[in-house]
Amino acid sequence: MIRNFVLTGLIVVSFALTGKAQYNNDLVIEPILKTDTTSLGQKIGYPTADNAEVTMLKITLRPGTKTGWHYHDVPVFAYVMKGTLTVELENKKTLQFKENSSFAEVIHTLHQGANYGTDDLVLLAVYVGVKGKPLSIKQ
Repeated sequence: MIRNFVLTGLIVVSFALTGKAQYNNDLVIEPILKTDTTSLGQKIGYPTADNAEVTMLKITLRPGTKTGWHYHDVPVFAYVMKGTLTVELENKKTLQFKENSSFAEVIHTLHQGANYGTDDLVLLAVYVGVKGKPLSIKQ
């Protein structure tokens, strides 16, 4: 019994120390997004391929600019660095993501992003894709 208690205690302490041990204690680490579904509640699934590729893009939309209608076949995660993003869906529903918010993009769903603000909209987008395949498909 005491052996199990000590073993359990060691496991808990090692898990607690592992996260801190990975980085310098002077770093400030803030969770931005942890989810298993998209902004529409779709289950996230990763592409299975031997040639996986992650792409990170900083995207700026000028005031009044839209991305154009498109969809994604791969998971996309975004962080709004500046401004407010309006996502218009093919079913006329809209989603809004304000500065300093994050979300998982819709998958296999026609949509477009828009900046209806008066300043630039800046996004950081991470695509979990496959080499040689497009990050988005135009309508």
